[in-house]
Amino acid sequence: MIRMYHYATVSKALDQLNEKGFTFDFNLNSDMIKKNPEKFEIVHVYRYEGNSDPGDEAVVYGIKSTSGKKGVYVSGFSADSDQETAKFLSDLSIKGR
Repeated sequence: MIRMYHYATVSKALDQLNEKGFTFDFNLNSDMIKKNPEKFEIVHVYRYEGNSDPGDEAVVYGIKSTSGKKGVYVSGFSADSDQETAKFLSDLSIKGR
């Protein structure tokens, strides 16, 4: 079951996930997920919505692999974010519901 949270800042969400053992950075290793999506599950979703600028919006995913590796992926909504990975993660989270 995926848990969805709204939070005050991205760093607060990362701190909370870090306390739960989600320490691996999937932003730097997103190919691991893209190549083997069946080995990963999104277990937490933290959403941040900026007060003034829609470009400030971000989603922090807590992801767990079948081998037990737990980490995070931060997906922003700015023009320079990795839209391919963001779309993939969005589809993965929907599939897990």
